[in-house]
Amino acid sequence: MRPPAPGMEDAAFPHLGESSQPPPRACPQRCSCPRADTVDCNGLDLQVFPDNITRAAQRLSLQNNQLQELPYNELSRLSSLRTLNLHNNLISSEGLPDEAFESLTQLQHIYVAHNKLSVAPQFLPRSLRVADLAANQVTEIFPLTFGEKPALRSVYLHNNQLSNAGLPPDAFHGSEAVVILSLSSNRLSYLPPSLPPSLERLHLQNNLISKVPRGALSRQTHLRELYLQHNQLTDSGLDATTFSKLRHLEYLDLSHNRLASVPAGLPRTLAVLHLGRNRIRGVEAARLRGARGLRYLLLQHNQLGATGLPAGALRPLRGLHTLHLYGNGLDRVPLALPRRLRALVLPHNHVTTLGARDLAGTPGLAELNLAYNRLVSARVHRRAFRPLRALRSLDLAGNLLTRLPGGLPGGLHTLRLQRNQLRALEPEPLAGLDQLRELSLAHNRLRVGDIGPGTWHELQALQVLDLSHNELSFVPPDLPEALEELHLQGNRISHVGPEAFLSTPRLRALFLRANRLHMTSIAPDTFLGLLHLSVVDTAGNPEQVLVRLPPTTPRQPRAGSPR
Repeated sequence: MRPPAPGMEDAAFPHLGESSQPPPRACPQRCSCPRADTVDCNGLDLQVFPDNITRAAQRLSLQNNQLQELPYNELSRLSSLRTLNLHNNLISSEGLPDEAFESLTQLQHIYVAHNKLSVAPQFLPRSLRVADLAANQVTEIFPLTFGEKPALRSVYLHNNQLSNAGLPPDAFHGSEAVVILSLSSNRLSYLPPSLPPSLERLHLQNNLISKVPRGALSRQTHLRELYLQHNQLTDSGLDATTFSKLRHLEYLDLSHNRLASVPAGLPRTLAVLHLGRNRIRGVEAARLRGARGLRYLLLQHNQLGATGLPAGALRPLRGLHTLHLYGNGLDRVPLALPRRLRALVLPHNHVTTLGARDLAGTPGLAELNLAYNRLVSARVHRRAFRPLRALRSLDLAGNLLTRLPGGLPGGLHTLRLQRNQLRALEPEPLAGLDQLRELSLAHNRLRVGDIGPGTWHELQALQVLDLSHNELSFVPPDLPEALEELHLQGNRISHVGPEAFLSTPRLRALFLRANRLHMTSIAPDTFLGLLHLSVVDTAGNPEQVLVRLPPTTPRQPRAGSPR
């Protein structure tokens, strides 16, 4: 029932006049008012601005409705508003009266994202702290939309249609507390000048920016994160001073542009540099000398060839932790890499050889990814991996290896060798890998007779073994005791005997799909001792396979609990 009009409570409910109880709080129909200063009309499919909103409202939520306009007389009377949420409606610029905001002198947060604004409001209150106009169709903002707002901290304008012409030079004049500005996914052709000097995070990705005018970032000395990916930047659009004044910059994303070289003038505070998917053909040490604090360098999908990363080019980066070189044309592991490097990601290159000393300069490597190169066993030195005592993850998938490499570090946790040409497994290369937890040998040419006796003996910690898509005719014997997950799909297995899993009492998941199993191919007591087994996948075999799982392990009472 709709609440009575102010002053009519006694007539509608005579007993209220005789009671000491205060009258019920006015609240718009269907909305909720959990506090005297809060009105929540979220997600009610409202097409008309609700009436009967208390003048005392400080927080008004109208998000997720179908409002097309806000009436001036209703909005202007809410002079106590601090937060106005209009997110996800159908409000046009014509339906958002500028005059109404003149009365909202205490407004701090306004959210008008996901509407149909074509221009920004010409005036927003001086008290504003957060303004979200993202995901509209805004082509123009005005000097007093965001200007003269001394408390303004965050402005979100991404996913609009702003060009440089729609962004006035004095757009942020008098608003020198702004720390976050998002202008991504617009139509800017160059980096706007006169941005707030207080900025700490600036989003300009997904624009048409081909140039950063000289001095455009000279005042933004507090900037920590700068996002310029997915633009049209070329070397001529930057100069040696573009980033040099950003003495607090830690994160710079220039990926998906048209750069042919590493930018000059990088600040020493920079920790993360994204340069992936550009046109970089070579890396010069001189360009990186200023960025001595760099921790993560991403150069994936560029045009680095055999001479693209000369020996010592990255030597100035003494603290470099991670180097991404995915999808280039390198024919060997770069020499003289920073000694403290922890992760080298080099898949999808043209590496054919690993010499005895190629990795000796990076003894601290914990992750090495050489997947999908052109490595052949004859050109991988038996001591190539021996210096890497800290190595925990080694990925050699998608090469041309016919045997396991020797000299693998004893601390390895993960070893990936899928999609090679392995034809045999011997115990010697796996000796000492007593910390190995995951081993992938999928998509090779292994047969059970090619797996030497004792091959699994020292893999005491192995939990996941992938032997799928090989040429196995039965389950390999004497599998590691710690094994929890076994992949055997896509082989030639036609029978599973009762002894197959006697050595793997902790097995939880078994994958046998797409083999040659028939209804009675699995012996009735095959899984009898596997009390943890919960998944057996036998789909895609010639016949539906009869699987008998062991009974669930009874839950043991905890010490001290009543029995």
